[in-house]
Amino acid sequence: MAINRALSVDQILNKKFIELYLDKEWKATLGEPEASGVWIIWGNSGNGKTRFSMMLAKCLAQVGRVAYNTLEEGARKSFQKNVKECRMHEVKKNFIILNREPIEALRERLSKKQAPRFVFIDSLQYTELKKSQYIALKEEFPNVLFIFISHAEGKEPKGALAGFIRYDADIKIRVEGYRAFPVSRLGGGEPYTIWPEAAAKYWADIQ
Repeated sequence: MAINRALSVDQILNKKFIELYLDKEWKATLGEPEASGVWIIWGNSGNGKTRFSMMLAKCLAQVGRVAYNTLEEGARKSFQKNVKECRMHEVKKNFIILNREPIEALRERLSKKQAPRFVFIDSLQYTELKKSQYIALKEEFPNVLFIFISHAEGKEPKGALAGFIRYDADIKIRVEGYRAFPVSRLGGGEPYTIWPEAAAKYWADIQ
C-alpha cells in the first residue's frame, strides 16, 4: 500500500519544527534553520574550509551532540591542530571525532540511543556514496542534520553527487579566501569571516 504523504494547507501551517537558535553572528550567516536535514560546505584546499567546518561544529555542539567523521584526513596531526586552534575542548562533552568511520558503521551508530544530532562528513568524495544511497541515508534519519564537506571544482562542488546535494540542501556554503558565503532557504546570507587577517590579504590581492 502506498504511503499517503498529502498534507492540507492547515496541516503544513500548523506543523512544528525543531529550530536551531543561534547567536547573532551565526544567525546573520545561517538564518533560522531546522535542526535536521542536509547542508553542504565546499571550497578549494587551503581556503579555510576545514577550519570553518570546525568552527560550525563548535557552534552546534553548544546545542546538541556533534559527530565529526574525518573520512579524508583521519585523526592526524593536521586535524589535531585544527581541534586545538578551535578550542574544541570547550565543547568536548558534546563533540566526538570519528576516525574514518565507514558510512555503514555511521548508520549503525545513528540507530542507537543518544546518537549524535549533528553529523559532519569530511569529505563527501571519500564516502563513495551513490545518489540513491545518499537519499536513503537522509530519509532513514530524518531527525539528524547531515553536513557534507565537499571538494570544489572552480567555484562549484566537485562531482555529480555534490552538485545534486547542493540543490537538495537547505543551506549551501561556499568557502573562498577565508570567508564563507552562504545561501540559506531560511534567512541569513551574511558572509562569515573565518580568519580576518588572511581574508583581508586574500581579497586585497585579487582586487
